Amino acid sequence: MKETTSAQPIRDARVLGVPKMLILGLQHMFAMFGATVLVPILVNTYGLPLNIQTTLFFAGIGTLFFHICTKLKVPAFLGSSFAFLGGFSAMGAMDSGIYAAMDGAEKLQYACGGIVVAGLLYVVLAGIIKVVGVHKVMHFLPPVVTGPIIILIGLHLAPSAVSTASTGGWLAIVPWPSSWRPISGAGA
Repeated sequence: MKETTSAQPIRDARVLGVPKMLILGLQHMFAMFGATVLVPILVNTYGLPLNIQTTLFFAGIGTLFFHICTKLKVPAFLGSSFAFLGGFSAMGAMDSGIYAAMDGAEKLQYACGGIVVAGLLYVVLAGIIKVVGVHKVMHFLPPVVTGPIIILIGLHLAPSAVSTASTGGWLAIVPWPSSWRPISGAGA
């Protein structure tokens, strides 16, 4: 079968047909699931009690709000971001000053407050980009600048991946926090 390619973007996913839509939907679900479920699990390892149900609920609310704002023109699901794990980790490790007597639930409130402030900053930056234009921003942040930054983030995370792979073998490809215990039998 010969496939024809077009330079035109696909504006309506229904033109792809049901099989391709199902495959792309499944891919999207796996991408969403990884972030939306793994992030709370990782945050819990920092001693901050963020539960998966809360994350899924607010990801759904955020997605509905996004669809209202875009008038259902952009097929997307908004999930958790790994970008905030550094902040969660730093907040979980704070054991001096006023944070010394705090438990994980209190520290989580401060970490989530920081995320709200970052979200408001995103809104301000989005407004600036809308007013100035994407092409003007791309002039200051071209792919030749943003690409190496993404590469550096990956290189910074590589030692963690190597240590996980060396201790876990084939389990290195599966996110398996130390708090999870495999089921050893039917009666377990």
